[in-house]
Amino acid sequence: MNNLTKQEIAGLAEHLESAELQAFEVTKITDEYPDMTYRDAFDIQWEIRRRKEARGHKIVGMKMGLTSWAKMAQMGVEQPCYGFLADYFAVADGADIEHDKLIHPKIEAELAFVTKEPLKGPGIHIADVLRATDFIMPAVEIIDSRYKDFKFDLKSVIADNSSSTRFISGGTMAKPSDLDLKNLGVVMEINGEVVQTGAGAAVLGHPASSVAMLANMLAERDEEIPAGTFIMIGAITAAVQVNKGDNFCVRYQGLGTVSGKFV
Repeated sequence: MNNLTKQEIAGLAEHLESAELQAFEVTKITDEYPDMTYRDAFDIQWEIRRRKEARGHKIVGMKMGLTSWAKMAQMGVEQPCYGFLADYFAVADGADIEHDKLIHPKIEAELAFVTKEPLKGPGIHIADVLRATDFIMPAVEIIDSRYKDFKFDLKSVIADNSSSTRFISGGTMAKPSDLDLKNLGVVMEINGEVVQTGAGAAVLGHPASSVAMLANMLAERDEEIPAGTFIMIGAITAAVQVNKGDNFCVRYQGLGTVSGKFV
């Protein structure tokens, strides 16, 4: 159900997208619109997506956010959320990332699933996801909330495309059947120091649960995950703030590394 008008949704989409494109902070939108619903929040996100496509950008994938119990507790939210990945979010493995184009970026170690069959909810579960997955590869997400001091509630973050801004994929690909996804270990290093470690089970108990949840959430809008979709599953480790000059490298058990530098 919507409590916002079409004009309010369009205005908030423009407001939040401008904050992303021009890298400035805003206050969380539920302060001004306390009655907005989850439907309103997703409508704002989909309107931002429409705006990007209208300017000729491609949507190159999807991401899940707040998929670990620890992260939900850290951010004070009660369920995961999703966002889209636009073409210009993609950064090459090992490349430089311009810190000044972002507000207060953090990095998260993740995995990406690439589908070979569509997944349409409701009722999608882990086995459906594993059967529909072509391969899995390492990915690092750079998140950057547009909200002041990274403070938000779930509706505000959904509207802000779930803090999406940049991502890097690399390492090696593997079939899901060749991986022990629950126990797959990751180690995040910044400037050569280990800052986070984690395992796949941090994501909703099993990384494929995240993709299943995405399919089921999209079904609420009569949308599906098409074949060939790149899906980032959410953070295996806590998000770590990065500063200009920082190098990072994330090592994935049996899947190589993903790295980059903030300049």
